[in-house]
Amino acid sequence: MHRILSGFVWLIILRCPPGEAQPATDAAARARELHFSSLVLDTHVDTTSKLLSTWSFVEEHASGHVDLPRLKKGGLNALFFSIYVPGTVTGPEAVTKALERIAAVHKLIEDLPGEMALCMRTSEVRAARRQGKIAALIGMEGGHMISNSLPILRDYALLGVRYLTLTHSVNTDWADSSGDRPRHNGLTDFGRDVVRELNRLGVMVDVSHVSDKTFWDVLEVSRAPVIASHSSCRALADNPRNMTDAMMRAVAEKGGVVQINFHRGFLDNAASEYERRAGPMLRELLSREPETRDYQAAFQEIRRRIGSPPAVSWERIIDHIDHAVKVAGIDHVGLGSDFDGAQMPEGMGDCAQLPRITEALLGKGYSDSDVRRILGENTLRLMTEVEQTAMRLRDQKSAATGK
Repeated sequence: MHRILSGFVWLIILRCPPGEAQPATDAAARARELHFSSLVLDTHVDTTSKLLSTWSFVEEHASGHVDLPRLKKGGLNALFFSIYVPGTVTGPEAVTKALERIAAVHKLIEDLPGEMALCMRTSEVRAARRQGKIAALIGMEGGHMISNSLPILRDYALLGVRYLTLTHSVNTDWADSSGDRPRHNGLTDFGRDVVRELNRLGVMVDVSHVSDKTFWDVLEVSRAPVIASHSSCRALADNPRNMTDAMMRAVAEKGGVVQINFHRGFLDNAASEYERRAGPMLRELLSREPETRDYQAAFQEIRRRIGSPPAVSWERIIDHIDHAVKVAGIDHVGLGSDFDGAQMPEGMGDCAQLPRITEALLGKGYSDSDVRRILGENTLRLMTEVEQTAMRLRDQKSAATGK
């Protein structure tokens, strides 16, 4: 056997002279160096609910998508922890549960002072990066958690919330969702006030999950660029959660960023159709224990009922990134994985696989600078512009009132 292997090795060497075999190795090394020297920022990670249990963030797990060891393996050095409470939970109960989740993120960071830093501003993300720490930010997934109160929204901002997804999969009292029947024809007057207050606070307005009419209302009202924290391209996967080309161009014209979602049903039409069938079953199964949000168990039960979903490759993520860049421009595309809140495509089983994206983009001819923009710099530029808009609005108010 040794002689056979030796002959095979020599055959490879003869057919692939060193000068020809080397570039593949160099390309992989270059991609790895670029990835791990870049700011890699994911704008939507649903790991937060696990922090309320005995689950350990610092241990590497065989299930799920995110924990500290895998963050390091994947070079994910900045992430938005999503604050999620089901849209059917409203009023004081929703506020209490939201505060519990925000507190859990704060506690995690307090327990890991050498590993993570709570960041509320762009400068703090940069500082965390220089210190070799993971920048932890907070996003809120669903406007129902403000309980129709601007003072409560202000309190969330003080606690570190840096984007508000205006709706989740059901309408709020003031905005229509892409997952529900229209009730308000987009934003109500109070919904417009929410957008204005977010601008004033320096909190990003997130248009993922909203209805198309709500989206266009937001673009009309907002003085600051907006974010789609975890949405892919409707031209490639016809799902109402995705962005049309016209929407992506409008986000770009306003200076915003579309963060590509890795969920298989938002990447592929066949997978999207499967989910249309599975959706009612998923809602039924998750409603039994909404606090645990045990997606994996729910998906297993759905497979038992209607079979397995169609295969979707992680390379579809690259297709969506590439399409969004062609439509919106290189400065307006980022990453919003939906890790721990969705089904990942094959080959992107967790955050440790993120370096594949960098290597694939380089392989398609993207420059180092372009890749850095997509990995995180575009999002940080957006955050900076939102912060600057808030300062301008406060200055204008001070000048008008003399205070």
